[in-house]
Amino acid sequence: MSQPIRSLTVLPALREDIELHTADGLTLVGELALPAEVEPAATLVTFHPLPTHGGFMDSHVLRKAAWRLPALADLAVLRFNTRGTSSPRGTSQGAFDGGVGERYDVEAAYEYAQFHGLPRRWAVGWSFGTELVLKYGADPSVEGAILLSPPLHRASDADLDRWAQFGRPLTVLVPEHDDYLKPDEARRRFARVPQAEVIAVDGARHLWVGEPAVRRVLDEIVTHVRPGQAPLPLTWDGETSILPAAADA
Repeated sequence: MSQPIRSLTVLPALREDIELHTADGLTLVGELALPAEVEPAATLVTFHPLPTHGGFMDSHVLRKAAWRLPALADLAVLRFNTRGTSSPRGTSQGAFDGGVGERYDVEAAYEYAQFHGLPRRWAVGWSFGTELVLKYGADPSVEGAILLSPPLHRASDADLDRWAQFGRPLTVLVPEHDDYLKPDEARRRFARVPQAEVIAVDGARHLWVGEPAVRRVLDEIVTHVRPGQAPLPLTWDGETSILPAAADA
């Protein structure tokens, strides 16, 4: 019997606790979620919001991507805590470095995905995570990147120019009511990246609160990573689990 996919629905996947190892000697904790019955068609390497303001690998959009996309779109989803960041999974070694030392965290995530043969890798950054992708993520091992609510505080025009030269797709989702960068300003700033697609999302806010906002984000990710697989279904015919409401933070 079909069941509706709700905010706290967890669909089947192969979930494994993982560790990433940085070039400067830190161990970072994370999770890899894989499709339960098929090989992944593509991979999302995710970068969470600002840890000093509550961001971590379980920030709700990234967590729901890991709960749903392995089953609904055959995607592998890699999440991890950047240096000094804690979640129920554990605490990554080191200390928050304002986006400087985190370059090694980006490299470690990419290296893990490459070493483990995860296919067709895409970077997905949210807020602070977009700064890491723009500053350090233009790597030949990824096919492109998707940015959620980029503040463009730490990322400079030089970083945008590097992505322009990199030439691979850059999809930018900008909430209508974002606290830091609204759609018109985002279009102006990203105009220096010819391949950047800026998508304004009506009614949304920086934190993508609410199931309609989450579904829009996940649909856009799948549209760009696995064309033809979106919109995602709203129901599931197989086994599911539902977490307590307190988990939806």
